[in-house]
Amino acid sequence: MENGQLTWITNFIWGIADDVLRDLYVRGKYRDVILPMTVIRRLDAVLEPTKQAVLDMKAALDRAGITNQDAALRQAAGQAFYNTSPFTLRDLKARGNRQQLEADFRAYLDGFSSNVQEIIDNFEFRNQIPRLAKADALGALIEKFLDPSINLSPYPVLNSDGTVRLPGLDNHAMGTIFEELVRRFNEENNEEAGEHWTPRDAVKLMARLIFEPIADQITDGTYLLYDGACGTGGMLTVAEETLLQLARERGKQVSVHLFGQEINAETYAICKADLLMKGEGDAADNIVGGPEHSTLSNDAFPGRTFDFMLSNPPYGKSWKSDLERMGGKDGIRDPRFVVQHRGEELSLITRSSDGQMLFLVNMLSKMKHDTPLGSRIAAVHDGSSLFAGDAGQGESNIRRWIIENDWLEAIVALPLNMFSNTGTATYVWVLTNRKPARRKGRVLLINATEWYKPLSRNLGKKNRELGEEEIRLIVDTFLQFEQTEHSMILRNAAFGYWKVTVERPLRLKGIEPERAYTPRELKALRESAERADDAPPVIKKLHKPGTVPDPLRGLFEVTIHGKPRVVEYEPDTELRDTEQIPFLECQACHTPGHLPSAEDERTAIEAFLRREVLPYAPDAWYDPASLKVGYEINFNRYFYKPKALRTLEEIRADLFAVEKEVQGLLNDIFGGHLV
Repeated sequence: MENGQLTWITNFIWGIADDVLRDLYVRGKYRDVILPMTVIRRLDAVLEPTKQAVLDMKAALDRAGITNQDAALRQAAGQAFYNTSPFTLRDLKARGNRQQLEADFRAYLDGFSSNVQEIIDNFEFRNQIPRLAKADALGALIEKFLDPSINLSPYPVLNSDGTVRLPGLDNHAMGTIFEELVRRFNEENNEEAGEHWTPRDAVKLMARLIFEPIADQITDGTYLLYDGACGTGGMLTVAEETLLQLARERGKQVSVHLFGQEINAETYAICKADLLMKGEGDAADNIVGGPEHSTLSNDAFPGRTFDFMLSNPPYGKSWKSDLERMGGKDGIRDPRFVVQHRGEELSLITRSSDGQMLFLVNMLSKMKHDTPLGSRIAAVHDGSSLFAGDAGQGESNIRRWIIENDWLEAIVALPLNMFSNTGTATYVWVLTNRKPARRKGRVLLINATEWYKPLSRNLGKKNRELGEEEIRLIVDTFLQFEQTEHSMILRNAAFGYWKVTVERPLRLKGIEPERAYTPRELKALRESAERADDAPPVIKKLHKPGTVPDPLRGLFEVTIHGKPRVVEYEPDTELRDTEQIPFLECQACHTPGHLPSAEDERTAIEAFLRREVLPYAPDAWYDPASLKVGYEINFNRYFYKPKALRTLEEIRADLFAVEKEVQGLLNDIFGGHLV
């Protein structure tokens, strides 16, 4: 079917809302009726030819006392779903009595198989029936969906002479219409910024970034795709189409199985309905969701691994309720979020106000490690995922875990205003556990913020999109893996740093400089003595003779009663500071893939302090116990272009122009008498 015909059908369905629901619903609630009715009419049309076979099978099974009837009824229907009520929508169209129509329509809905029941329940469509029936709109609604000018059936409508009057609507075409309706409703409604709908151009880009780099390695076989925040399922279906197309172009026979999880009841229903309408009943059964199925606290696929994963998790959305269900921040033992890394237990638990990075961690926990291709992942995040969280905190630990495992392949900065309900900067993360040799130990950053097409009309905050040319440009930049104006290749160590606490001694007037003070004495001194830069430092500990001095670590050698002793000073909390020391202070870390050893760490930190701190504070030291490892990705630093300064000639010309303008104003005020 041509695109023009699909658009006409979409417009017709879109218009049903205005024809039937106006004055009965506010515009933002039209979707509560139109989307489930579109699903119901499509399933009804698909089941029409086998309706009697299903009824006969149902009667036979009942007579035989067989209770487990699902498989036999699916077989009789020839589909992954069925309806055992005695009605079709065409039967209900003839009902003249409003009460009888409502009762029969409910019986009709009750006759659907359990997978369709779940869709209807999550749409909460039964809640709309009393309102529609009371306003006498239910019959008009059914009649509109049965209008002879449109055909939502996969079978063609014939003229009396046997010629085709309306072509059939195959599963792909029906899925396209449904996705377009969903897109329009999403753009009409103002949803929370963290729950924005992912535009199809961004999804296409993500799919190509995970498939094209390994397209020539695709072999005959089965591949599993997963999205832990699947929404309406757009990412999964676009990814499936992309993989199948690349396989066909290379003469490969592949089978693709989709898996997803979604907490929002309505979007979950849309996803399952879309897959059913596309004829993917098995895939629909692999979509798990609803309010009780949060990906974070109730993983639907524990222990399962996937070949390819895509996701656009909610940004800036609290996951506090999940956190409480999982035992609180100190009680979480979920192996997805508390991992062993380089001999230590690493907590990947983020702030409860934003759980977006935990969805990425969830995907990483489902990577395949025993296959030639391993797993490839594409995820959309906002800018906070690049830098939020201090050293040792969950977000930073996640970046550390990813980069030190060498899983991060690239990050692509997308144009602003690509999403219809958020203007925040967005980034596509591309990850794999099978980096090619030339990418090992390195990360590619692509600045695609200037590669876009303006929309002819704004869709909320969305006024830009990626055309085919822009998508191709980004993917080619990824594949070429070269340093350019819009792409940078950085060593993994470029993102790491040590954070240490730098101390300076407490200096107080009137103290005895050659003895150590007890904690109680120190407390009294802090309250009574006066600080002064030229006062002696307060000693809090005398070490045994023979202790090796180490001034940078707070072990100072002084003379006490004529003898050399090693002491520790009481730190002045008012002078306490922290330093963030890049891993690249370590010369060995300039080798791609090298992780600093304990000796590298000490050498780099001390060299930095000698160069950057001691010239200004000779008595400073750092506390080794305070040391924490952090990672951040300061994307803008690498692509920042300072604005060119104006020349002196330009500035002089502006000054002369202003002077001339002022002179003219003064002449106007004083009537030309100003000399």
